[in-house]
Amino acid sequence: MCGIVAYIGTKPAADLLVEGLKRLEYRGYDSAGVAVLGDHGIAMERAVGRVANVEARVDAAGDIFRGTLGLAHTRWATHGGVTEANCHPHTDDRNDICLIHNGIIENYGALRTWLQERGHTFKSETDTEVLAVLIGELYEGDLEAAVQAALKEVTGAYAIAVICAQEPDTLVCARKGSPLLIGVGSGEYVVASDASAIVAHTTQAFALDDYNVCKLTRDAIQTSTIDNQAVTPKMMQLEMDLEQIELGGHPHYMHKEIFEQPESLRMTLRGRIDKNEGRIVLGGLLSHASQLVRARKFILTGQGTALHAAMIGEYLFENLAKVPTEIEYASEFRYRNPIVEEGTVVAAISQSGETADTLAALTEAKDKGALALGVVNVVGSSISRETDAGVYLRVGPEIGVASTKAFTGQVAALTMMAIFLGRRRLMSVEECRAMLDELELVPEKIERILGSADTIKRVTEKYVNQENWLFLGRGYNYPTALEGALKLKEISYIHAEGMPAAEMKHGPIALITEGMPVVFIANRGAQYAKVLANIEEVRSRGGHVIAIATEGDTEITSLAEDVLYVPDITEPLSPLLTVVPLQLMAYYAAVARGHDVDKPRNLAKSVTVE
Repeated sequence: MCGIVAYIGTKPAADLLVEGLKRLEYRGYDSAGVAVLGDHGIAMERAVGRVANVEARVDAAGDIFRGTLGLAHTRWATHGGVTEANCHPHTDDRNDICLIHNGIIENYGALRTWLQERGHTFKSETDTEVLAVLIGELYEGDLEAAVQAALKEVTGAYAIAVICAQEPDTLVCARKGSPLLIGVGSGEYVVASDASAIVAHTTQAFALDDYNVCKLTRDAIQTSTIDNQAVTPKMMQLEMDLEQIELGGHPHYMHKEIFEQPESLRMTLRGRIDKNEGRIVLGGLLSHASQLVRARKFILTGQGTALHAAMIGEYLFENLAKVPTEIEYASEFRYRNPIVEEGTVVAAISQSGETADTLAALTEAKDKGALALGVVNVVGSSISRETDAGVYLRVGPEIGVASTKAFTGQVAALTMMAIFLGRRRLMSVEECRAMLDELELVPEKIERILGSADTIKRVTEKYVNQENWLFLGRGYNYPTALEGALKLKEISYIHAEGMPAAEMKHGPIALITEGMPVVFIANRGAQYAKVLANIEEVRSRGGHVIAIATEGDTEITSLAEDVLYVPDITEPLSPLLTVVPLQLMAYYAAVARGHDVDKPRNLAKSVTVE
């Protein structure tokens, strides 16, 4: 993995491919490459590092990159080290087949041995080259047929685009498990793993389904299964424009997306709050409302930031809707033979809608008879297509690898789902209206927090050279503490741990040393007094306390070295506010330490392999 762009049409392919790679840089990668099929055959350049390195080589190569058919890729290493030989694209050993690939070919070792026995040689350590050589071995004058035949022998996940020197007017794509979009223009097609590489050229596209193969020529589309059964693709309008994926004067995408949260949450809430009736309107759930109300148990599943949103969702569902709720790491769910009883609803939470672990967990739950819900941001994504019902976040494209506005969108969506259920189960109209009044004020209150960004920056810079931090919270804000620690780790590379404040006494308190930063989420709530007691325990051991506190709280100033204030709000909604200073702290720490905020090392935006 990580980013795929391919093109067939009438325009010079190289420029378009490099532009597409630049739009995919946010996904995270360690190397890149471009291949163009023209009058000189297949011209290819690859390089470790940034897309700019490949761009320079393509520009220097000149005329050999003239052509209107080509492939490009940004790689995030899964097989083999970060070397030029392991970069994509890969060719077969005759240099006739050229291929880019996201995913993992699990049986590549056995295939490689078989191909070597047939006299083939390999130049890289990758599973992708094995697939290229396999297609070349099976090629008999029809690229589409060779791809179909090869994929029947493959175990694993893939999104591929393939060209052949013998067929200069053909581009073949296929998908299983990893996302792939086909953008349809006028006499041209742009293939990409992400809509951001397509929208500059067309907003009409379709997503390939699993086990589908698409043959593209300059004037036709032919889609089939790997068994050559014809398939009719479902066209969709890409809900993204170029302005949304440009920096717009911000220094980084993460900065832009943190500051977009008031407006992105207004979009999440828009049209979904009916205060006159005292209810939430979620059109994506209405057809299954009676099943949801009768549900005996909810399971919320995700990975990383999405899992932290799910953990807040557990509190919301049990408190507001009074329905038993469990949280599951998606990566563990399918492998432990989970018990899914009648009346179980499983909600898969993912920004991209393509997270491989979460998609696998969803499939396992459906196979066991659960009603499947999705809470995703990307329309037409794999999870959205696999679920029975769901809620879109509507926060707009998120480019920064470290999720910010998608997290608050997920929490807001789960809050609305909990109110949707609670009103139909036990909540009165008055209780619901009161919660909706507060929910509508969240964007405005986040704007007030963002107005104190300079204070948050100054506090963060006091501690930025400390290599170990703790983040502590209770109740609804225990998951928020986990999210704060994750953000700091992701982009500043500072070691941080998040945990329930009371858990600190059961071992981790041994780590506290003189001057160690300990971030407490200490807003006023049911466990406020206990949080203050935990702060005293940290202070007595020399830790420096940074408190996220409620506006007007003067008591805490005598206990904390630094206090960052958030507006008062009902406790179930407090994570939507308390997380914002934590996001800014992580951002300012990364900037102060000189890191590439939007391209943190070793991370990808969408993890499409297990």
